[in-house]
Amino acid sequence: MKMKLIHFGIFPVLGMILMNCQHQNSEKNAGEVKVVEKQEMIFEEMNGIVGVEAEHYISQTDTAVRKWYLTTTSKTPDVQPDLDGNHAETASNGAYLEILPDTRVTHDDSLIWATNFINDPGEMAILTYKVHFNNPGKYFVWVRANCHGTEDNGIHVGIDGTWPETGQRIQFWGNKKEWSWESRQRTDSVHTGVEELIYLEVDKPGLHTIHFSMREDGFEMDKWVMSKEYVKPEGTGPEERLKKVEN
Repeated sequence: MKMKLIHFGIFPVLGMILMNCQHQNSEKNAGEVKVVEKQEMIFEEMNGIVGVEAEHYISQTDTAVRKWYLTTTSKTPDVQPDLDGNHAETASNGAYLEILPDTRVTHDDSLIWATNFINDPGEMAILTYKVHFNNPGKYFVWVRANCHGTEDNGIHVGIDGTWPETGQRIQFWGNKKEWSWESRQRTDSVHTGVEELIYLEVDKPGLHTIHFSMREDGFEMDKWVMSKEYVKPEGTGPEERLKKVEN
């Protein structure tokens, strides 16, 4: 039976989950993403694929210098500089995250290590999500992003508190100024990124944590997907699937 999404504010929540659980959200600071505190959202992989809205994370850490902020069709974070404006109307679910402030947009802007750029994963602005995997194995990671500058197009991904080489330096090619999916890894020889090099190994079925951390400030993330096949998602990608909570 297909489950319908019920919209609670800007966040879609499965009706079956809402009947069993009461979600209590709090917003710590103006412009910061709402985090589910009492009932954590656990997503479920099915048939080798899982899709998650970027704003549906369970925690954010290491935010002293840079932080992920929420933008929606009705709300723009009051954090400057941020020169690329609000384009939530074309985002999945009408919402996305951006690492702010954004002080390095082009190559001409100053690079300040551990401030507006960090090549080491798991050091700055870390988002964590929970996913139940039914099928272990190798999963390619796809990210839906909107790049408005040549230095706003990189991020890292990790799993279960680790940051493998295969999750480092996700690279978007160019500055397309529109939402698009990519799964490429920047290398020393190919700065625009190499296909099929960004993936995570899920060693066993069950609950796992997926993490994203800053590489460049100004990065905008709308949604992410993990799939066993290297096939670019279409449109806004697969719908979220919440793991059914057992009473």
